[in-house]
Amino acid sequence: MRTGRADAISAHFVGSIVYIEKGLYQVSGLSPLLVIDGQQRLTTLTLILEALARQLRNREIFEGFSARKLRGYYLLNELEQGDGRFKLLLTQTDKESLLALVQQKPLPTDYSLQIRENFDFFSRQVKRLDTDGLVVLCKGLAKLVIVDISLSRDQDNPQLIFESMNSTGRELSQADLIRNFILMGLEPDQQTQLYEDHWRPMEVEFGQSAYGEHFDSFMRYYLTLKTGELPNVRAVYKAFKDYALTPEVAADGIPELVADIQSFAGYYCAMALGKEPDSKLNKAFNSLRELKANVTYPLLLELYDDYKNGILPKSDFYEAVRLVESYVFRRAVCSIPTNSQNKTFATFGRFLQKDRYLESIQAHLLILPSYRRFPRDDEFKSKLCVRDLYNFPRRSYWLRRLENHGRKEQVKVDEYTIEHILPQNENLSVEWQKELGPEWERVRKTWLHTLGNLTLTGYNSEYSDRPFAEKRDMEGGFRESPLKLNQGMGEAMHWNEEAIEARAEQLATIVLEVWAAPSLSDKVVESYRPKGEQVVGYTIDDHSVNLPPGSSMRNLFDIFRKEVLALDPCVTEEFLKLYIAYKAETNFVDLVPLKHRFRLFLNIQFHELHDSRGLAKDVTNHGHWGNGDVECNLKNVQDIPYVMGLVRQAFEKQTGNGE
Repeated sequence: MRTGRADAISAHFVGSIVYIEKGLYQVSGLSPLLVIDGQQRLTTLTLILEALARQLRNREIFEGFSARKLRGYYLLNELEQGDGRFKLLLTQTDKESLLALVQQKPLPTDYSLQIRENFDFFSRQVKRLDTDGLVVLCKGLAKLVIVDISLSRDQDNPQLIFESMNSTGRELSQADLIRNFILMGLEPDQQTQLYEDHWRPMEVEFGQSAYGEHFDSFMRYYLTLKTGELPNVRAVYKAFKDYALTPEVAADGIPELVADIQSFAGYYCAMALGKEPDSKLNKAFNSLRELKANVTYPLLLELYDDYKNGILPKSDFYEAVRLVESYVFRRAVCSIPTNSQNKTFATFGRFLQKDRYLESIQAHLLILPSYRRFPRDDEFKSKLCVRDLYNFPRRSYWLRRLENHGRKEQVKVDEYTIEHILPQNENLSVEWQKELGPEWERVRKTWLHTLGNLTLTGYNSEYSDRPFAEKRDMEGGFRESPLKLNQGMGEAMHWNEEAIEARAEQLATIVLEVWAAPSLSDKVVESYRPKGEQVVGYTIDDHSVNLPPGSSMRNLFDIFRKEVLALDPCVTEEFLKLYIAYKAETNFVDLVPLKHRFRLFLNIQFHELHDSRGLAKDVTNHGHWGNGDVECNLKNVQDIPYVMGLVRQAFEKQTGNGE
């Protein structure tokens, strides 16, 4: 429209159209051109021209622009048959929808959402134009100019040209790049067969909207499974090329690779898109989706493949999925940072022993160290009872799982609202203040959003801020509630700190069943521990020579260890023969006790450390005990605050908390 209004502008450049001209099959005597770059612009212009043709009808308000001429010159080859009748052919769903539009036919039942939405948009814009506006549009279209680039299949590499042409401007999806990488190197008949036999069924299984939203993610998890490394979200295509060009994959050929991708795409759709036919497994997958545990898919794709191939029994597969769910949920409740989970699930497959499949999964979960650990019952329960679960990101998820545990007839939690038994109102009534006792403000602040004070109800508005006895005894009150979460509430005489704690303990017992931990003997677990990692059992007493009880060095050590352990609840301490290790994901600082000082080794690159006092030194390639190549000394209590600043940098580097 801008170009059409500007008489001084004779042309408007809209980019290049790149295509392959030679070596293609014939259609109705015509030689089709395979478009490598420019399909979106061609499709956009086609939709504008069709919308304009419908508005102009038989009028020719500008030379060459009438419905008959637009369709005859730019949209159709009227004298041809079949596909040869159309100027532009897209793929499958898009194809049928575009062909219906340019023939003024109803869209197919399974129409292309993008074709429909864009055509409707252009139709609305064109209908708003008066005659002068339509003339401006026609002038603007007549001024459009492209660069026409024809390639020879024998002499040019279409995929490399495609990549370079799309290195700027609007970024294509990783799926588009991968599909073109696979197909462009093949002859047209091979392209058609591979697309129709494998790629098109994948697109259909994902569905139009889900394909665009989920396929890139699927490929990321697929490549993680195959390579053990999670690709950057913007580098999936590069990772795929690297994988496809490895000797073992290349030797099998493209058809084998695409067939494998299709199989795993089916597994992904079952788990991530709710298409699992088995109802029990589908419920387990639904829980993972509610928990947004996408990071688990590299492991689950491998498990699903073994399940489909008869290696992993369905009952064990189901149990494994529930264990993975427990692992993710327990860690979330215990506020353990999630960044380590990428590595956990990217490498999990290396530890599977498929002759003892489920047991090896259980053992590996129990062996995971420190920041990657599976929280045991005591840690999980203690955090669960005091955690703010009302503002927990997945509160509907945990309420549904808890309420429906052991039920054959599932309760639809979405039909209920969350009830604070002790009300949220900051201005508590006199009745509630008496109920809670003289420390009512502390009690309310401590327990308001916790497990013991939360439940479900269909009578939230009726309950309001009523005293507990009224909520219990009224019509539809806790005494009459059919919900499992409200069992026992009808017998409670008061609702105070003691009652909230008691209910939390009661519910926590059920929670430990819902999100169960693996159950294996210590002997079995130790048999799975990699050699060299068996627990030896050193204690501080093994360092009594340099840390004698009551000494100044022992006092210095006690202060330092307290500071390090206070960095985060996930920090653990391990006494080894020659040094003491402090770990998050792995060792971030190791302490070697000497008679008059501590030698600390920080697991961080020397150039990454901010050390204004120059206390640290680079000991890379120097022999020493402990991990890390940055050394500093600690001699007195006065230096602890500064040294802890260095230690914290190593800790945050490892956990990502400083990013």
